[in-house]
Amino acid sequence: MAGRLAGKRCLVTAAAQGIGRATALAYAAEGATVIATDKDVGKLADLTAAGLTTQGLDVLDDAAITAAIAAAGPLDILFNCAGFVHQNTVLTATDAEWDFGFALNVRAMWKMVQATLPGMLARRHGTIVNMSSGCSSIKGAPNRFVYGTTKAAVIGLTKSVATEYVSQGIRCNAICPGTVDTPSLGDRISANAAAAGSEEAARAAFVARQAMGRLATAEEMAALAVYLASEESAFVTGQAILIDGGWTL
Repeated sequence: MAGRLAGKRCLVTAAAQGIGRATALAYAAEGATVIATDKDVGKLADLTAAGLTTQGLDVLDDAAITAAIAAAGPLDILFNCAGFVHQNTVLTATDAEWDFGFALNVRAMWKMVQATLPGMLARRHGTIVNMSSGCSSIKGAPNRFVYGTTKAAVIGLTKSVATEYVSQGIRCNAICPGTVDTPSLGDRISANAAAAGSEEAARAAFVARQAMGRLATAEEMAALAVYLASEESAFVTGQAILIDGGWTL
């Protein structure tokens, strides 16, 4: 039986690890042709071995984005996953953190959509899935000032694109996770270990804020990304969909 994305051509950013990698593999498993991109080309090697097309891409480089989209050919699905989590408050955030957070978490997403959308509009069909967060306009989280602000902007970007092109065959939605067990989280756990007393204590603190008493898996996020990319969600657009294990209850 053909997969839910059979015949679809997809591009995934930040596919080297975490949610991006899980989604690239899930799209391929559902029959899609997947172009998996990341700034760290070396970490894409296992995806190449799995039969996916891989390509280096720094989403902070506008010219590189233009070239990547041109090389990818007509896309049916764009999954914008690249992002970074700063740990700061309104009092501790620096100009550099603010500028980098918006450049990677928001501007890069805008530029990816801007480059991809004309091809989708020409065929009057396309699906864009953006990575936002429960920590956004939905909920505040301690020590996530820049991150939460940028992810709120992603929701605004998503709704704007969805509204603008809803009558032209384009859908755009955002995924809003709680805490997901990824290498990125591992980096934050390590950064918090000294203050918490140990890495185990730092990890326990992240788990404790999840109502289900566990972290999400990248594969659970990928399952939602597949749904939003497939025709099963054909009547869904402009939505910021929470998948947070009850964190916002």
